[in-house]
Amino acid sequence: MPVEITMPQLSDTMTEGKLVKWLKKEGDKVNPGDKIAEIETDKAVMEMESFDSGTLAALMAAEGDKVAVGAILAVVATGKENPADVKKQAQAGGARPAAAATTEAARSGETREAGHVGQSAAGGQAAAGGGGTAVAAPPQTARAGNGDQRVRISPLARRIAADKNIDPKSLQGSGPGGRIVKRDVLSLSIPGVGSAPPAAAPLPRPGTGEKQVDPLTKMRAAIAKNLLASTQNIPHFYETIDADVEELAAMRVRLNEILEPQKIRLSLGDFIAKALAMSLLAHPAVNATFNGTEVTRYGDVHLGMAVAIPDGLIVPVLRNIHLMGLKEIRQRSVDLVDRARAQRLRQDEMSGATFTVSNLGSYGIKEFSAIINPPQVAILAVGAAEKRPAFRNGQIVGRTMMSLTLSSDHRVVDGATAAEFLRTLKSFLEEPGMMMVFA
Repeated sequence: MPVEITMPQLSDTMTEGKLVKWLKKEGDKVNPGDKIAEIETDKAVMEMESFDSGTLAALMAAEGDKVAVGAILAVVATGKENPADVKKQAQAGGARPAAAATTEAARSGETREAGHVGQSAAGGQAAAGGGGTAVAAPPQTARAGNGDQRVRISPLARRIAADKNIDPKSLQGSGPGGRIVKRDVLSLSIPGVGSAPPAAAPLPRPGTGEKQVDPLTKMRAAIAKNLLASTQNIPHFYETIDADVEELAAMRVRLNEILEPQKIRLSLGDFIAKALAMSLLAHPAVNATFNGTEVTRYGDVHLGMAVAIPDGLIVPVLRNIHLMGLKEIRQRSVDLVDRARAQRLRQDEMSGATFTVSNLGSYGIKEFSAIINPPQVAILAVGAAEKRPAFRNGQIVGRTMMSLTLSSDHRVVDGATAAEFLRTLKSFLEEPGMMMVFA
């Protein structure tokens, strides 16, 4: 019996997706797990997999089409039926073309749910419904040109390498399992990147007397819409506190010496994440969401981590971070950030955060204010840890200091509440051993 593959809802805010590229053509055999298309959502470009075996009988959308969630993308002949007959039936009206469905949905203002988003091999979240099956895919394995040698490379890294005419076989992968990720490509093409923060791919420079006009990508348009709504609808207020992290920096050095045989290097950000988890448990008024009429406070901490990707920002979620030690925080966060930059996060890894942290310290930014990510009620902006003059025992000495700025929603968080939260966070960072006591 023919199976319809529909546009899945790959993010909470997705109402339509752009069909970037077909990876299969009509008449191709497909099996469960085969990548069939690249889909651009409002958060990322993801690869879509088939979850049925058969012949790809009809492609109902063209590359570049914007397709409503739930609209038909393709039809697979899964039984003994003739693929040509299935295609004729689909084109005759048995299956509605995706472009037409998009137009109709736009007129009516309705958003259809995806037919069925199945679970990926990594355990993606499922959403039930009717129709065919499709899901964002895990990273790609590309076949090299010499024999059976294969190159494990993320889709984003593959695209950047192609743009820069870099042969993936010349790269050493630093991602999980030796996979080539974005930073590996950039470290080869941009001198001096190395272990520095991954930089966004530079935009082409217009020539003298020229100008360049670029339409917003779906991700950038979504960012613009959401942040404008946040600043217009949420009464932000800001409080900044300085923390002396001299002892924390020294503890990090000692722990990294112990963890060196395991090839694990803790960052200051890992300690901040741990301190945040403990502080949020102590101050549930900040570990909360607000829908306009109700405040929901949480007994668990799901930490969103703002991550820069080319032409956008994505916030993967480290769930139940309050139950993790520093080692697990490091391992889990590295995995999430790598997959965020490779644009292969699952839907459940991009939603459900109870609080967000934005850290620009590795870029040398001393202090900044972040915009709240609704429906959360606060966000923390973390600046660089740097040597500053400080008074200790009546003398001026150099201490490693860090500025932390909390942006809060004044509808539900008062100034004193935010101040108490920052004071608790500061105490954990200045006496890091206390995090172990209260863990």
